[in-house]
Amino acid sequence: MTQITQRTREIFARLIGFDTVSANPNMALMDYVVGVLAEAGINATLIPDPAGGKANLYATVGQGSGGVMLSGHTDVVPVEGQAWSYPPFTLTEVDGRLYGRGAADMKGFCAAAIATMITAGERTKAGRPLAVPLHLALSYDEEIGCMGVRSLITMLEGAPIRPRFCIVGEPTGMQVATGHKGKVALRATCVGREGHSALAPMALNALHLAADFIGAVRALQADVALNGVQDGDYDVPYTTLHVGKMAGGVQVNIVPNHATLDFEIRSVAQDDPAELIDRLRQAAEDICAPLRVTFPEAAIKIERQWDYPGLGTKSDAAVVSFVKALTGANGTMKVAFGTEGGLFDARLGIATVICGPGSMAQGHKPDEYVSVEQMARCEAMMAALLTQLEAGF
Repeated sequence: MTQITQRTREIFARLIGFDTVSANPNMALMDYVVGVLAEAGINATLIPDPAGGKANLYATVGQGSGGVMLSGHTDVVPVEGQAWSYPPFTLTEVDGRLYGRGAADMKGFCAAAIATMITAGERTKAGRPLAVPLHLALSYDEEIGCMGVRSLITMLEGAPIRPRFCIVGEPTGMQVATGHKGKVALRATCVGREGHSALAPMALNALHLAADFIGAVRALQADVALNGVQDGDYDVPYTTLHVGKMAGGVQVNIVPNHATLDFEIRSVAQDDPAELIDRLRQAAEDICAPLRVTFPEAAIKIERQWDYPGLGTKSDAAVVSFVKALTGANGTMKVAFGTEGGLFDARLGIATVICGPGSMAQGHKPDEYVSVEQMARCEAMMAALLTQLEAGF
């Protein structure tokens, strides 16, 4: 029967036990990790956020330049409104599945990575030092746009030594993923003129402007799907545009003068989101220009909220061959969701792939789980990694 080591299981259970929903602090979890690493003689650096309630963690075992970085995020999505069969913040094993919030996304990988660091530290103390260093990067606020990891990246930009390779352990079913789409989150603010609903045609309804703009977003999406760049490695092979939130109005008898809508662009590597944003700005102007004869204040203003770059590691890159050898994989894939991998590649030039246990099909849902079999495969990859780092490459 497939099993995982007691060390990884215990760390996994502790990580699940910390309620690190993105709105909450993660310092208790990070203090725990600092402590278990210290027991193995490993010093970890914390990079706190300005408020001091959250932090990134970075640690290294071994001397010299380069090496391999294991990267994971510690925050999870909320459980409110979801019908769980098992307590979300207690690791529960049933029929070969390990349940808990973050089990797949991605505390299972984090547990295996921490356990691997501890083993490397113990071997070093026993006279078996790594020929090439192993690094651990744990971040916060990944679920709200890879926001927390940026301060860790800033620290590494000024560091004399950077990792050569990075494995981001998001759930890929232990397949080697070479890419993901970039994302831009945007807000459109629609300005109209208020009035009594009994005289609605004498006012300018900002929600109607927003609806017209949504129509422009959908039209652009249809054009991109039909005529845009296609990348068949993705489940959705083209750049996507999606409106996720719309707000405005006070009550039904008042024509609203203000409305906002939040939308996103997830772009394949060959597409330039700036060009798509320019097309939407022109569409917004086309909506408002005829209205300004009567309502000079009419406007739809588009602003970037945040973004992260895509990842596009070439399938013949050295990091791909390296990780495929660790896992025994033959092919590669790309994932629909974003990761910090694009930032490591773009800002630090660290060759990056995504490979971790479980499936995102289980993420963000009630009864999130990762199978014991997937965790055992992850541990096997980590064991092969340590062997390679001891031998040098």
